[in-house]
Amino acid sequence: MSCTDNKTCTCTPAGSLPADGEASPGIEAGRRAFIKAGGAFATIALTPTVTLMAFGGGKANAAQESLDPKARWGLLIDVAKCGTGCSECVSACQKENGWQDTGHPETDAQWIRKVTVKNPKSGAVAELPVMCQHCDEPPCADVCPTGASFKRADGIVLVDKHLCIGCRYCMMACPYKARSFIHETLIDQKPYAPRGKGTVESCTMCVHRVDRGEIPACVESCNSTGGGAMMFGNLNDPQSDIAKRVAELTSTQLRPDLGVDPGVHYTYL
Repeated sequence: MSCTDNKTCTCTPAGSLPADGEASPGIEAGRRAFIKAGGAFATIALTPTVTLMAFGGGKANAAQESLDPKARWGLLIDVAKCGTGCSECVSACQKENGWQDTGHPETDAQWIRKVTVKNPKSGAVAELPVMCQHCDEPPCADVCPTGASFKRADGIVLVDKHLCIGCRYCMMACPYKARSFIHETLIDQKPYAPRGKGTVESCTMCVHRVDRGEIPACVESCNSTGGGAMMFGNLNDPQSDIAKRVAELTSTQLRPDLGVDPGVHYTYL
């Protein structure tokens, strides 16, 4: 008989213990079934073009092949244009993706948030939006035990809600505190932005809009009603506006020393 820390015990009938290093036939059968099932995960399609799953199986691989592997979607944020007290990007994200503050700041969703930074030498203060940085080497995906956290072929980092078990390892691994855990029961969810109590979530870069050839809601709102501080585009396309701006400006990434290569760049002009 063996017991775990929570005092749950399992018993094995006398004479049925396998030899050291040898699994019982039942265990071996279970292992084979698990491995076989693991290769058959199907693609989770939210819309005809939005795919959240990129893990095993021919259908999932085919969905990834439909994306442009040479693309790297990203953001350029001009901090100088990000107005103090302006939260148009946050409001737009909330409306687009169906999340809101519940009065519990310690646990509320934070797909995007405004933070205040201060230069310790000059004393200069500025505000800037922080969201999932859509890293090229995402730590969240490295620690996820189920493959729920993953990076698409075009650089967008997502969470597959069907695989997320709410362990929150990704939250601990994220150096940007960009992920949050859903504690409350949800209603009226957006079909293109599934959430789900007991799972982890973060900015999706409005992947459903990107796959339609549109820009993220935060960027659209900032450019129309905010200060025009946000730019979206393909960082890998030297002819794109964002790539040209990143090349000609002195921009930086949050914590570049970590080597995760964020897809969000910041500049201060």
